[in-house]
Amino acid sequence: MTEAVDRQTAAELAHWQLAAEALADLDTVAAPEAWQALEDYLQRQVRDRLSELVAVLVAEGRAARRLLGQGGDPGAVRPAVLKLRTRYLQVETILDFYGHAVNSRTNPALRAVLRGYDALAGDSMAAVLTRVGIEPPPALVYLDHGLGASILRAGIRLWDHSHPSPAAAIKLTRHNLAYPTALLHETGHQVAHLTGWNTELADALAARLAPRSAELAQAWRDWAGEIAGDVHAFVQAGWAPVAALANVVDGPTSSVYRIRFGDPHPFPFLRVMFNVELCRRWFGAGPWDDLAAAWLHRHPVDRAGGDAGALARASLPVLGDLADVCTRLPMAAFGGEPLSALLDPRRVSPPALAALARQAGPSLLSSAYLRRREPLRILAHLSTRAVLAPEAAADHQAALLAWVTSVGADAAPLAPHRAA
Repeated sequence: MTEAVDRQTAAELAHWQLAAEALADLDTVAAPEAWQALEDYLQRQVRDRLSELVAVLVAEGRAARRLLGQGGDPGAVRPAVLKLRTRYLQVETILDFYGHAVNSRTNPALRAVLRGYDALAGDSMAAVLTRVGIEPPPALVYLDHGLGASILRAGIRLWDHSHPSPAAAIKLTRHNLAYPTALLHETGHQVAHLTGWNTELADALAARLAPRSAELAQAWRDWAGEIAGDVHAFVQAGWAPVAALANVVDGPTSSVYRIRFGDPHPFPFLRVMFNVELCRRWFGAGPWDDLAAAWLHRHPVDRAGGDAGALARASLPVLGDLADVCTRLPMAAFGGEPLSALLDPRRVSPPALAALARQAGPSLLSSAYLRRREPLRILAHLSTRAVLAPEAAADHQAALLAWVTSVGADAAPLAPHRAA
């Protein structure tokens, strides 16, 4: 019986060892041409980290094999095999995640657009991080289905707390490919994480609201991480993010006022109204007022019941104060300066963006110099044109994607040298 158990254990170990070793060929994880589509530094960063994960897994398999070959206690070998299996599934999951992200670049046209979004995501993070002495991580943008964007932050420790994720992997959804300001919300998560802004902002929001209501203060404390992402997008793109956000989070009134257990986002009505208030606080009246009026008409706050209705009615009068906390209050995360000192929202106001477009003229969309000098402001300008002129939305979307493709071409890896 003991020999039969030993043989079975050896067969199981061989199975998981071979499976682990097979993961070392990263060209089976993503197509070689997709890997080649990444900028060199990003390809090295991702491939090296994934190769390191696989190497650790293979080493665990070899250690279990040595234990078995040395006549080790079967009671010790069996747990090692089970651990190897668990580790394999964990490594396979992370490889599949990055493989899916990289493989979204096998289509040449999409590859060029996503490379542009990589560069813009990097610009977005660098705009804050370099000002406070933090090296921005590489960004890998990929396309997927669904309503909302998401991020796997660079540096997040994986299952064993020893292998940080290699890049800020940002999902853009298909429907928002030409309305891409969600990208700036997700890079805001990375910025807030690296600077420590999340905790500081949570404390500041709660402190401002505590005299009014402990419940209100706790709610906004819990939402601080997502508020940080929204504010980061606002200071980089002005009012464009609220228009895109409203399309994603709208729905029946019952869902707009629904508080979902464990959801770190404010419920949709309050989130949209907060973003509108950011615009009002910095820009005064504008097209965001029409958006707010439409939402108040569709989803009357005076008829909203339950906890969400109560929180909405209690929050509306103080949204201006909260917007000031987020943008005007000095923060240690930003070297003792308010966020607006690093990124002045007035530079992305509608008049400022219109002036940029007017002064640049046709070169706004063709100048490589402007693409690298003012990438986020040009993105903000282009992201609002389809909203302001929906009858020409198709043309505006095409122009935006063509410009993003040019950004990607600026950052494209050089073609490999071929010997004559």
